[in-house]
Amino acid sequence: MDAAEKALRERVEEILDKTAVYQPNLDRDLILKAFDFGMMMHEGQKRKSGEPYMSHPVEVMDIIAELRLDSSSLVAGLLHDTVEDTQTTVDELKDLFGEDVAFLVDGVTKLSKLSFNTREEAQAQNFRKMIIAMSRDLRVIVLKLADRLHNMRTMKHMPQHKQERISEETLDIYAPIAHRLGISWIKTELEDQSFRYLYPDAYFDISEQVSKKKRERESFIREVINILKELMGENTITCQVDGRPKNFWSIYRKMQKQQIEFDQVYDVLAFRIIVDEKYQCYEALGLVHNLWKPIPGRFKDYVAIPKPNGYQSLHTSVIGPDQERIEIQIRTHEMHRVAEEGIAAHWMYKEGKAVPNADDAAFAWLHQLMEEHHDAEDPHEFLESVKIDLFHDEVYVFTPRGDVKGLPAGATCLDFAFAIHTEVGSHTVGSKVNGQIVPLRYELKTGDICEILTSPNQKPNKDWLAFVVTGRARTKIRNAVREEQRERSRELGRELLDKEFKRHGTNVREMERNGKLLDATLKSKFHNIDEMLADIGYGKSSPETIVSKIFAQKEPEQKKESKLDQFINKFTGRGKGKGVIIDGIDDIMVTYAKCCNPVPGDDVLGFITRGRGLSVHRRDCDKVAHLEKERKVDVSWASRGKEDKTSRHSVNVRVFCTDKPGLLANISQSFSDSGVNIAQAHCLTTEDQRAVNTFEVLVLDLNQLQAAMRKIQRIKGVYRVERV
Repeated sequence: MDAAEKALRERVEEILDKTAVYQPNLDRDLILKAFDFGMMMHEGQKRKSGEPYMSHPVEVMDIIAELRLDSSSLVAGLLHDTVEDTQTTVDELKDLFGEDVAFLVDGVTKLSKLSFNTREEAQAQNFRKMIIAMSRDLRVIVLKLADRLHNMRTMKHMPQHKQERISEETLDIYAPIAHRLGISWIKTELEDQSFRYLYPDAYFDISEQVSKKKRERESFIREVINILKELMGENTITCQVDGRPKNFWSIYRKMQKQQIEFDQVYDVLAFRIIVDEKYQCYEALGLVHNLWKPIPGRFKDYVAIPKPNGYQSLHTSVIGPDQERIEIQIRTHEMHRVAEEGIAAHWMYKEGKAVPNADDAAFAWLHQLMEEHHDAEDPHEFLESVKIDLFHDEVYVFTPRGDVKGLPAGATCLDFAFAIHTEVGSHTVGSKVNGQIVPLRYELKTGDICEILTSPNQKPNKDWLAFVVTGRARTKIRNAVREEQRERSRELGRELLDKEFKRHGTNVREMERNGKLLDATLKSKFHNIDEMLADIGYGKSSPETIVSKIFAQKEPEQKKESKLDQFINKFTGRGKGKGVIIDGIDDIMVTYAKCCNPVPGDDVLGFITRGRGLSVHRRDCDKVAHLEKERKVDVSWASRGKEDKTSRHSVNVRVFCTDKPGLLANISQSFSDSGVNIAQAHCLTTEDQRAVNTFEVLVLDLNQLQAAMRKIQRIKGVYRVERV
């Protein structure tokens, strides 16, 4: 045994000693066997830091131990990468360590054996797989969070582009999941680690600002704690009080949202009062408000109306000592345990698995994700729904009967209708909020009472997609609209096919009756007649092709091209320099969508328009989700020849900053230094000494654009830079 392996084994023993405190029946032998197996399978593999690869699974196991999971979870933590990164199979794990461990490891293993068109599609399908496994056993997602947390802690050795991609995924998906599960310490660390790699300048600036005032803040925290303890003691309330600065990401988000500097962020400190009984929460709140002036609009009662993850606490912000704004949370010891342990407090073990209780409101979001997994046809749409519905800013709205529905901030009455039931949403014709008739696009606020008006004659409208927010509503509306479009295409296809059959003295109904149409359909590689008719209606297949499968031609005829083939061939060879490949054919005449202005390097797709050629969009363009799936075409950027090196693409960039002399010149200089030309600029100043500058710039590709945006973000006085 070499020194590295010896050190890792000692680390495992240390974790097991810590775990034995909460788990007396710990299966040490099985865990040590898993460690030895992992060392053997990962032998010779190194992390980017140069450490033995097994150091990662050992630290993942430690995080799982912090969450107080069982022996199978600890073993799965040690073996979680064996199937993905070594020759180990799931069946082998099942034989050696049991079905439980094999299931957990398989749940977090990526679908590496399949090929995907884009990274986003792979991400969506891998996440889908994990959601299915998580619905059967919640330990799967906890294992994945532990894996992601340690990877984020050790990501400094990764290339910058990977750091940014992984951090963005973590902020979009894994930090919100940790929040949904109520594991606040993992959520907070994932956010701050992601912040560090996505916006390093802003991160280290806030870190430095917080450090500068560390001694002063520690003194202030002690002062407030002593005041609160004395106040509660005088009123015979036994309590525990602590205080801490807010995490960097929450400070940064507040600065961005309110467009303020760090010195203007007042409530960066949060205090917690933990009492014995529920009624004492409200007593303590009254005492605090009597001592310090509360800030209007900042009180939230999560005790009476818990968050969907089970979190309960009273939140208030007050003007404390020295006119400092501080946030105070008040909860009981039991509420604090749920807030710290999160999902573990809700687990219901069944046949050895941590199964989400179907009746527990804390898991409503998971059941909703499962429903969206079944409903969403497009993996990109599924991922989009997940990102929206997991986002942690929420409003709580009442039904007329007093039931509470949690929705993402910005949700409308129509989102509320679909949250109640798909049939209610689909037949919605109007809505009332607090007794008043309001538009369906009305944005709901916490405390609103919403009533939905329905009609059996109403059906989902494509225009609804312009204002609904939740993934559930978007998925249901899209599916209904697509089905209606498919039905129209089937009718058109049937009409075109019928005309072609009449040239041969028959019709579609006769060919269906004698079975010949089905034979021709299957010969043409369609699954059924409806699919074939829709394909003709969309212009992807010609009716002559189907008819030719039934009637032998008197003389060989040239194969008639589908409308898509005609379209591609019509434009092949024109528009040189556009640099787009469609299904392996390059140099197609295209137009670039003005809604998203794609540039080389963006992940793109094509859409066959009616009469305007092929329109190329960025895959993350808002309009892509509303486009008919059947008319989307996979496209990619062609490799650029010498003549394309000077070809420029128009992009809009918006810069939010302070309004001070010289700043606009610095921004313009940053564009120039990056080799980016400014075509035009629109500058708007506000009364509070802020400025919003929108630039139309000409760039070579995505790398040049991102380099310019990073350069501008570093300018002092710039709050945010975004691509419009």
